Amino acid sequence: MTLPSLYIKNTNSKGRGMFSDENLAANTIIEISPVIIMSNIDKEHLNKTLLHDYIFDWGTDQDQCCMALGCVPIYNHSYKSNCEYIMDYENETIIIKTLKDIPANEELTINYNGENNNDNPVWFQTK
Repeated sequence: MTLPSLYIKNTNSKGRGMFSDENLAANTIIEISPVIIMSNIDKEHLNKTLLHDYIFDWGTDQDQCCMALGCVPIYNHSYKSNCEYIMDYENETIIIKTLKDIPANEELTINYNGENNNDNPVWFQTK
C-alpha cells in the first residue's frame, strides 16, 4: 500500500527522494511495503554489492536482513526526519509513517538509524 499522492523526484544533493503532492497529517501511514527476508550469510554477500546501501537488519535479534520492496529504498536519510519506519516482523512489512504535519512537496525522510533524532553516524558517513 502506497498513498497515491507519493511521487519520486530528483533532489539537488541526495539523488532521488520521496515526496507527496498533498499535505500529510502527523501519524499518517503513507506506505506499507513487503520485504524479502534473508539470512546474515546472504547479508555478507550483499555487503559486497551496491545493495548494501538498501538492506535493513531484520528480526528481534537482528539475526537476518531484508530488502524492502515498494518505495522504501528511495526515502533519503535525515537525523531530523519527518517520517519513521516501523518493522512489522509478524506481517513481514516495513511501514512508513509521518512524525509531524508535512506540507505538500516537502521531501519525506527517515532516519536510517531507526529512531528520529538519533545522530549516530550512519554507515556512509563512517567510510
